[in-house]
Order: sequence, then structure tokens, then C-alpha cells
Amino acid sequence: MSRGFTKDKTLSSIFNIEMVKEKTAEEIKQIWQQYFAAKDTVYAVIPEEKFDLMWNRAQSCPTFLCALPRREGYEFFVGQWTGTELHFTALINIQTRGDAAASQLILYHYPELKEEKGIVLMTAEMDSTFLNVAEAQCIASQVQLFYATDRKEIYGLVETFNLRPNEFKYMSVIAELEQSGLGAELKCAQNQDKT
Repeated sequence: MSRGFTKDKTLSSIFNIEMVKEKTAEEIKQIWQQYFAAKDTVYAVIPEEKFDLMWNRAQSCPTFLCALPRREGYEFFVGQWTGTELHFTALINIQTRGDAAASQLILYHYPELKEEKGIVLMTAEMDSTFLNVAEAQCIASQVQLFYATDRKEIYGLVETFNLRPNEFKYMSVIAELEQSGLGAELKCAQNQDKT
């Protein structure tokens, strides 16, 4: 765990579940979005089918690599599922600190409303000394890109990373990221910062 992160963060610690029991999934989605819109964080409402696909894949392939555009190239972040939490740490931190490397971003998935309402709520905490909200959003979007895809070759990268790491090619992640358009606005903003 890293400094500043909530240990054992529950949905009921941020959301009154009883109050929304009678609401529709769409109403809950609106409440969730309104609640987090003014906060400096990443959040989402994930449809049940998409979460189930991600979750099932995470059981056999719990670790993956995301690429974050930087001024000069890309920085890799390793994501590791721990229950319904997804912890991200910069690859360089893992290489230098090993198991002592702290999380820099945690995505919290709350499946409490999945069966009844067909949605999973997600929010995040991040170490703002390493990541801003746009960067955290880019990483979070890659979770869906790689774990919730219908394209076999994209999820194949996750499988290769987990099951045949000696065959994994880092540049394949960058190629998929660039093809998807994720992170393009980050690159653009970073290039504008140069001037």
C-alpha cells in the first residue's frame, strides 16, 4: 500500500447503498457521476457484462502492463488485481524496489449492485505526486481496452504477458494504445507544455 490510500475501502464508506436500492441503474449512474464530477479522480459505471468479462479474464491473467504517454516516449505501469482492486505501479519502481514498490493508482470496483441493477461502480485513488487525473484516466481506460475487448489479438497481449512473458513485446502495448487513440490528448497537452 502507498501513503494516502484508503485501506479496505468499501462502497458503503462513500455511497449510501440503502438510499439507492429503489433507483434504476440509470438513476444510480447519474448520482455516481454527479457525486464524482466535482472531485479530482477517476470514476466509472461499468455494465455487468463488461465487468464480468474483465473479472473472468483477471482471474487467469491478474497482471498486465499499461503504457502512459510522456514527453519523451512512454512510461510503463504494471497493474495487479487484488480482489476487486486493481493496483498500478510504475515498472521502474518495481524494477528498483521489487515487492516494496508502492501503488501509485488503485482502481476500486464495487460489484454490490451488479446482480440487482446490472452495474459495477468504480472509483480510484492516486498518488498525485506521480499521476494527474488525465494520466490516471488513460491507465483506467486501458484496463477496458485490454481486458474487455472482443478482439482476440488485443486480449492475447494480456495472456502472453501472464502466461508466456518471454514472448511478450512491450511495443505491442504502445501500438494498441496509439491505434485506440487513448492517450492522444495527453501527448498533445505534453507537447503544448514544451512551448
